[in-house]
Amino acid sequence: MKRRIILDLAVTLDGFIEGKNGEVDWCMMDSEMGFIDFLNQIDTILYGRKSYDLWGQFTPDNEHTDTEKEMWEIVHRKEKYVFSKTQKGTDHKAIFINDHILEEVNQLKNKPGKDIWLYGGASLITTFIHLGLIDEYRLSVHPVILGEGKPLFIDLKKRLDLKMVKTRTFSSGVVQLIYHWNG
Repeated sequence: MKRRIILDLAVTLDGFIEGKNGEVDWCMMDSEMGFIDFLNQIDTILYGRKSYDLWGQFTPDNEHTDTEKEMWEIVHRKEKYVFSKTQKGTDHKAIFINDHILEEVNQLKNKPGKDIWLYGGASLITTFIHLGLIDEYRLSVHPVILGEGKPLFIDLKKRLDLKMVKTRTFSSGVVQLIYHWNG
């Protein structure tokens, strides 16, 4: 079976993935959400270069919980691909893809393995939507309205009809929405 590309993201009720200064302090790690189960479902992570620079090699400090430390350890064991117009080759932690995105990603999808997590950022997500590469949208809507920030969906040129697969509500107030796209 072909590997799927899953966009798994936290988003505010008003559709932002980060605040106007890049803040993500509103994003809560809810153990009920089974994020480690999700990480065990994937073996590859796709980043835009800016997201990779911020989070691709992030190391939690002592203020982070054991669960968060475990999560980051699992993240860093995954195969990583970074989409960048400028950076080439590999940095021993990630492979850089500069062009032919559709072909490169379809090759990845056809290789044996687990599902693939499209981590982001926003412009890479837009590119993947335009190319019809996202199979599943897993959006965890957090109970906060920021008023401004970086929107999840930008520069979309056409309507995307999705099929609702599952909703989950957590005691933290987060609601997870899972949709499939059948292009």
